[in-house]
Amino acid sequence: NGFKCHCMSESHQRQLLLASENPQQFMDYFSEEFRNDFLELLRRRFGTKRVHNNIVYNEYISHREHIHMNATQWETLTDFTKWLGREGLCKVDETPKGWYIQYIDRDPETIRRQQEQERKKKQDLDDEEKTAKFIEQQVRRGLEGKELEKPVYTELNRENEEEKVTFNLNKGASTSIAASSKTSSVLGPNALKMVEGAVKRKESAHSSGQSKEKKKKSALDEIMELEEEKKRTSRRDYWLQPEIVVKIVTKKLGEKYHKKKAVVKEVIDKYTAVVKMIDSGDKLKLDQTHLETVIPAPGKKVMVLNGGYRGNEGILESINEKRFSATIIIDSGPLKGRRVEDIQYEDISKLA
Repeated sequence: NGFKCHCMSESHQRQLLLASENPQQFMDYFSEEFRNDFLELLRRRFGTKRVHNNIVYNEYISHREHIHMNATQWETLTDFTKWLGREGLCKVDETPKGWYIQYIDRDPETIRRQQEQERKKKQDLDDEEKTAKFIEQQVRRGLEGKELEKPVYTELNRENEEEKVTFNLNKGASTSIAASSKTSSVLGPNALKMVEGAVKRKESAHSSGQSKEKKKKSALDEIMELEEEKKRTSRRDYWLQPEIVVKIVTKKLGEKYHKKKAVVKEVIDKYTAVVKMIDSGDKLKLDQTHLETVIPAPGKKVMVLNGGYRGNEGILESINEKRFSATIIIDSGPLKGRRVEDIQYEDISKLA
């Protein structure tokens, strides 16, 4: 032990001598290490969420091999926080409770995924506008097709003032016609014409009502079909689900985790997942932009992560490599047994 302490004492003295010769070089090195470790912890642990700087720093110094801030170019944590804001590495803001920081992810893969999500949002908005215009056109056509029928009144005349006028109030066209034939001699030709005209108006109104009903029904069917199609293609910008298998695509965690598979154990705030590595059993907290779905072999179980069938389990039937899509059979819920074609790779993932 004495020899060991002696050797460590001599090594420490040599490091002090080297540091005294060029102190700026050592400070720059320690500052860079402190900055990289701090930002890596912020990115991996909190992602792009807004968090108090003291929370991140306390977690950072809890590691035994951390670099102390006294060895860096920053005297206080506040100075370091302001520097992060000036350099554009984080969004910083001061509140009565202290300074808050928010990591800015400039990874090209993250930016590409964000642009893809924005494009899909815009496409969904365009589809909603088309649906609204279509419904408005159908309503306008329905209103234009409706024509209010006005009753036609005829004058009731009789040639002989002594004759009695009788009316048959029985319902039905045949009854009315029969009654009119019996009383035609009593009512005269004008009354007969009135009864025949009433029957014709009733028949024409009945036929026009049936045609309008058919027209209204067909338009309603079209709207319902359009709504069903919209629901089937509706998408969200988050897709994580528990107990699915995912692949880590970020390189920032090193080769140990890059392109390795893991199982999602918990979903936090829709966009963040706690995953457990399949090979090592390590647990990591990652943003969904650092993960991608896993497509199993045909016959294996999958979960639908986006679209109208989101949350349903299914069986992978086949894969279309040219279209990057698959065909599945829904295996849960009220839609069990339904065959869904051309579902994108990113909308399904293997179940653990």
